[in-house]
Amino acid sequence: MLGTLTILLLCQLAGELIARLLHLPIPGPVLGMLFLFAGLLLRGGVPRAVQDTAGGILRHLSLLFIPAGVGVMTHADRLSAEALPIVLALFGSTLFGVAVTAKVMAALLRPAPNEAANPGTKP
Repeated sequence: MLGTLTILLLCQLAGELIARLLHLPIPGPVLGMLFLFAGLLLRGGVPRAVQDTAGGILRHLSLLFIPAGVGVMTHADRLSAEALPIVLALFGSTLFGVAVTAKVMAALLRPAPNEAANPGTKP
């Protein structure tokens, strides 16, 4: 497990270094995940040790929300002062996301022009 955690952290470190050195707008951990994904693709699969370690991390994922909860409690005054804009932004972005998803789904489910003219035939 220690070796697998080292690999995961090295991928994150590499992503963080590249993101900072090249001043990329992408967070380092996201680049690290891409490096890990590329490595797993090159290897041809996910080793059992990585599966076990990732499963262990996911089982205790709720612990990672403790710092976020502390941040919310620390900034409770600011959050209460700006509650209306925050709520509007959350609902607005959710509605926008649902609308875009619906439009994309409708576009993807629309039959092709030649398929609409000749239903039941395959090219």
